[in-house]
Parts: sequence; C-alpha cells; structure tokens
Amino acid sequence: MKRVIGMGLLVGLATACAWSADDQVALKIDWNKATYQSKTVPTLQVVVNPPLRRGSQIHDRVYEELKRLGADYIRYVPWLPYPRLAVAELSPPDGQQTYWDFSLIDPMTVDFLNATQGHSVMLNFSTIPAWMFQTPEPVKYPDNPDQPVWNYTTGTELRDPSMRELGDYYARLVSWYTRGGFTDELGRKHQSGHHFKIDYWEVLNEVDFEHNMTPEQYTARYDAVVAAIRKVAPQMKFVGLALAEPGRNARMFEYFLNPKNHKRGIPLDMISYHFYAVPAADETPEIQQHTFFSQADRFLVTVRYIEQIRQRLSPATRTTINEIGAILPGDPGEPGRAPAPIPNSYWNLAGATFAYVFGNLTAMGVDVAGESQLVGYPTQFPSVTMLDWSSGAPNARFRVLELLHKHFGPGDTLMETSIASPYIYAQAYRTSAGKREVLLISKRDRPMSITLPQAGTWEYVDQTTGGGAPVSAPVKGSLTLNGLAVGAVTFE
Repeated sequence: MKRVIGMGLLVGLATACAWSADDQVALKIDWNKATYQSKTVPTLQVVVNPPLRRGSQIHDRVYEELKRLGADYIRYVPWLPYPRLAVAELSPPDGQQTYWDFSLIDPMTVDFLNATQGHSVMLNFSTIPAWMFQTPEPVKYPDNPDQPVWNYTTGTELRDPSMRELGDYYARLVSWYTRGGFTDELGRKHQSGHHFKIDYWEVLNEVDFEHNMTPEQYTARYDAVVAAIRKVAPQMKFVGLALAEPGRNARMFEYFLNPKNHKRGIPLDMISYHFYAVPAADETPEIQQHTFFSQADRFLVTVRYIEQIRQRLSPATRTTINEIGAILPGDPGEPGRAPAPIPNSYWNLAGATFAYVFGNLTAMGVDVAGESQLVGYPTQFPSVTMLDWSSGAPNARFRVLELLHKHFGPGDTLMETSIASPYIYAQAYRTSAGKREVLLISKRDRPMSITLPQAGTWEYVDQTTGGGAPVSAPVKGSLTLNGLAVGAVTFE
C-alpha cells in the first residue's frame, strides 16, 4: 500500500510538472476536419427588480446596454420576491369588480420590449397569483413594491382543479401585451394599446422549488396555460420546465417530454433548465476557480443525460439553458445590510465559467445559452449581476457575453481542436460568415503562453480590461492568456 501511494505521488508530481504555468502549450487545429455544427445562441436573462424601474439612477444605462448588445432569445422574468412588480391580479375577483393592475408592471415590461425590438424574446411571468392556491390564510405581501418577500409562492394545490382560472390569467396577460387588451372575468374590457411581438412564452419557473410541483402537476398546468394562450396567440411558441436542479429531476424530464402525458395538440417547443456554480462559504478566490469549473463539468454531464432523454422522447423539442451563472455565499442578501465585498477577479471567473459552459454546449446541440442576470443588487443576488448596480456600467461578465455574441453563433462549424493543457479550453470554429476563429478560455488565475498555428487578431476580456470593452491586438506565433481570460483569435 505504501509503495502504491508513493508511486501515485510521483505520478501526480510528474503531471503537475508537465503542466507548469511557465510552459508554452501548442494550439492545434485541423481546418479540414469538422466535428459538429453549432446551434447555440449566447444571450442573457433580465430579472425584474427595483433598479429596472423608471426613476432608478441606473435605469437609462441598463436599457441602453441591453439594446446595444442586440442579442436574441433574451429572457424576461418578473418573479416572486416582488409581487407588486410581477403579479397583475393580486386579489381575486369578488363578483363586483376585478383587481387587474399593470401600473407598476407595464413601465419595465414596455421598456424591455422596446429595448429588444427586432430581436426574439422569451417572456416568463413566473409567479402565479397566490390566491389561486389553497392556503390556510391569505398570503400577505409588502405594500412597498421594492421590498422583497420570499414566501409568496405558498401552497401546492390550485383552488380551481379545472385550471381554467390559471389558464385564463395567462391568456389575459398575453392579450394585454399582444392584442391591445382583454376582457376580464366580469366581461369588462381593459385596454392597453400594446401590440408587441412576443416569440416565446415560458410557463412558470423553477417549479421544483416554487410550489413544489410534481411532474404530473406541472405538466397539467403547462397544458392548461398553453391551451389558453394559444386561443389568443396562435403563433406563440412555448418553453417548459425551467428547472433549478436538473440533475435531481430525471423523472420530471421523463414525464414532461413524453407526448403521451400531454393533451392532444399541446406543443413541446422547448425545454429549459439552469446552472449556477456555488462555492462553499469558506472558499477563497484561489479555491473558487477550481470549484467553478469542476461544477461546470458535472453540469455538462447532466446536460448529456438530459439530451439523451429528449432525443428519445421528443427529438423535435429544442433546449434553452437560460440561467447560467454563479452565486456567492451570502446571496441574495438582507435588507439594510451591505453585501460582502466582491473581488474584481470574481467577475472574470464567473464570466470565464459562462464562456466555458457556452463553448461546450455548442458541441452538444443545445440551442440557447443564457447568462444570468442583467442586474442583481443587494437583497437580490448581487453576485449574479452583469451590470454595476450603482452605475449601470458593465462588468466582465457582460463583456464576456458581448464578445461571444460578436464572434460565435448558430451555424458555426466546430473544427477538430486540441491544446496541451487541461487548464485552457480551446475550440475552433469556421463561422457562418466564413471566418476562422478559436475561442480560448483560461481556467486558472495565472498567465499561460500559447503557440498559435498562424497570425491573427486576438480580442479578449481579462482582469486588465475589467468592465471595459474587449481589447483587440494583433498576434503572431504566440499569445499570453492572462488569468481567467476569455478571448477569440480571428486568423488571417
């Protein structure tokens, strides 16, 4: 046993020496050998919270950055911590009147739809009115629309087992934004004047947590919502599941993706699920770099498993992984308490992790990879933000998405690529525009040198660029990949 351990230590030391940070590693690309054609769109999600409201000090900058990015499949999610910003009918109709109110919801939603005009969007009004559920007593929520509350999604059984009430609520929401208004439960008309184009409607969010839905419950509710929306928006496409922990919910995929479990004619256009790298509370930044990429690798194993289920049961259904990010211990934060300082290197690490997941998904047939989220702030997951919550300026996470969106997209052909280091991710593409490019990602917080097969232009985001725009430089023969850098070489 001692001898075996000793030999193992020698092998480990030899391996460590073989991958010395000071070594120069060779990038090899076979431009004659295609391996796959990418379908993957890099994009992001926008989660409703107070900094997005008109009058916020960062409002204008936020929507300017969103418009400038020009991404497709952007996901918009009004959700549970802010019932007044997310639920359009906070009280049930009482026979004399209804309580529809879009006065706080409309400004942010309209600003989002205007900023993304000309691009595909995915809306998810994820929070069902609490009064639709059987609860021991009415669910309370703050009068202050900006005050978060985390117990709004109480109850598991709907008060209306036919689910007509649920479906009609969502049909009226869609009509408000696409058909200029709707007729309420008492036959009264409500006019919005909105005629927006909404491409995808995602049905609920993280149902493995919110209301603790079983596969049977969720599938029935999905069918009810989809059937109702199709009556008012027959061209709408739908996204299902939005699971928080896909690796623990194989039965949800098996049940939902089986067409036999749905009502006749209900489409299964897309499924969605999420991934966040989450370090332990006592991890330093030096340790977090190992954790994030290790957890990403485990998630990618889950993706392969889910893809096998999808291909077996519903191969025409597409996939969007529309929350990809990282969450530091202490989030979402507490009111009145300042968050712990976040080191600048963290934004690069989180950005590199997203880029790493994106690159791998391009080889797996996943259609959309969405970074999470445009704006977070104290009490609302500050470590997940892509824009500074005080100024609205981009951080490195946003800049990485900007770089990926510029260089890579669906229709790119993956070429056989290798690099002699486990700490560098490399994938070459012949893009849909005919360019020859390679995505390079540093998985460690230290510089590494790469020899290149030919000259080109290197555009990158790293700790020297921070939240500034990606920097370009000519390269010939070799380049230095700084710690936690993400970049693209465009070859001549």
